[in-house]
Amino acid sequence: MKIVFMEADTLGKDVDLSAFDAFGEVVVYGKSVPGENAARIREADIIIVNKILLNRELLEECSRLRLICLTATGTNNVDFPYVTGRGIRVTNVSNYSTDSVAQHTFALLFYLYEKLYFYDRYVKSGEYVKCDIFSKFDVHFNELAGKRFGIVGLGNIGRRVAGIAKAFGCDVVYYSTSGTHNDAEYRRVDRETLFRESDIISIHAPLNDTTRNFVGELELSWMKKDAILLNLGRGPIVDEQALARVLLNGSIGGVGLDVLSAEPMAANSPLLAIQDSTRLIITPHIGWATVEARQRCVDEVAKNIEAYLSGQKRNCVTK
Repeated sequence: MKIVFMEADTLGKDVDLSAFDAFGEVVVYGKSVPGENAARIREADIIIVNKILLNRELLEECSRLRLICLTATGTNNVDFPYVTGRGIRVTNVSNYSTDSVAQHTFALLFYLYEKLYFYDRYVKSGEYVKCDIFSKFDVHFNELAGKRFGIVGLGNIGRRVAGIAKAFGCDVVYYSTSGTHNDAEYRRVDRETLFRESDIISIHAPLNDTTRNFVGELELSWMKKDAILLNLGRGPIVDEQALARVLLNGSIGGVGLDVLSAEPMAANSPLLAIQDSTRLIITPHIGWATVEARQRCVDEVAKNIEAYLSGQKRNCVTK
């Protein structure tokens, strides 16, 4: 049995991969090299990948390949008609990052909502030393209690975020991108109502034909002037050109992004023009990446392989 990790660096060099040694020969490549990928997996029985496009061109010469393990929940990079036709099983991992992403959602929110960049710079600049009173509140911020917290995508992560928001005293509402999700605990609203009435909007939806460019010029125009928009779903859900224009003209309160339309960030991204950290914070897709979540992801992949070798189905994806 030969197992090949194709993008181990996307999991971090601090994760423990020793569990895979029990399954057979393990070959670990840190990064994808497009010109070498096909040769690297030619003799593999199992490949472990994250972002690489898995199609005929890459897999055609992999005569031994039996299992593709994704180190992610999303499966957009898999050519399912081709792999299914070959009888190759695909597994993913889910729920491993729920706590991590929910935590990062509120890290982004509080950085913007409590104007932490401004107050941090105020103290570090030495201005607080010169102050004649013990506090400063020139830049206003508000309590979360009583504010409306709108969630786009009430899956596992969305629900965890909803529970935290509720604990802070927020009125939580949500929009179902599929149009079919109903939840007994939180109120479902239509798209326009969510954007017009929410003080905070947090996106936790997958990327598909329905959600691509879900937030555009119109939706941004509906938002309150002091509202906060957070995207921890997928970058293309938000039209970044429209978002940059809104930020430059000050039409909304602030934006926190952990995902972008191109990752790593494109050199010509319109968002690079916004240098005001009181209104925009971008983190490099790290919401999922606590130490615990990354190891949990690896452990889930190992369990998927163990199940496969035992003749069981676990986290199998079919389309």
